[in-house]
Amino acid sequence: MGAQQSHPAELGAEMDYEEHEKSYNVFTNIAKYGAMHVATLLIAMAFGFLAGAGFIPAFILLVILTAVGYMLLR
Repeated sequence: MGAQQSHPAELGAEMDYEEHEKSYNVFTNIAKYGAMHVATLLIAMAFGFLAGAGFIPAFILLVILTAVGYMLLR
């Protein structure tokens, strides 16, 4: 037979809260900046394709929106 537990199974092992907070911060930053990149890319693509602006103006808009997004999300 296996060793008996001295505490309820629901409690499990001690949590490493510092590591948990680091992982959570990494996840939220990836989600936040990833969503910002997708949104800026879609706006720039719509500007370039649907407004007929072309590649260069759409790329410039992408760079500007990305810079503004980084400044707002910091």
